[in-house]
Amino acid sequence: MKLLKKVALAAGAVALVAPSMALAQDGGAAAAAGASIGKGLAVVGAGLAVLGGGLGIGAVGKGALESIARQPEASGTIGTNMILAAALIEGATLFAIVVAFLA
Repeated sequence: MKLLKKVALAAGAVALVAPSMALAQDGGAAAAAGASIGKGLAVVGAGLAVLGGGLGIGAVGKGALESIARQPEASGTIGTNMILAAALIEGATLFAIVVAFLA
């Protein structure tokens, strides 16, 4: 959890500093700097999406394994639901990555 807080803090710092860096440039260079900063923020956004998706799928897997350990006779149903939930999380993560790179 500490790593997630550090990543969020770093992303916030970049978001705060990026506009001032772009304004410090002169005319044409400011547009080029803004474009490269935008691409950098898109990469940070995509990385955060992957991090969130990984944490989500990990939480689903952990919950499923704990449930199967407590009630082994329901392992088929729990496993099916776990795979469905993981697929939905992965789809949302992929959508977030595509949106981050298109922005």
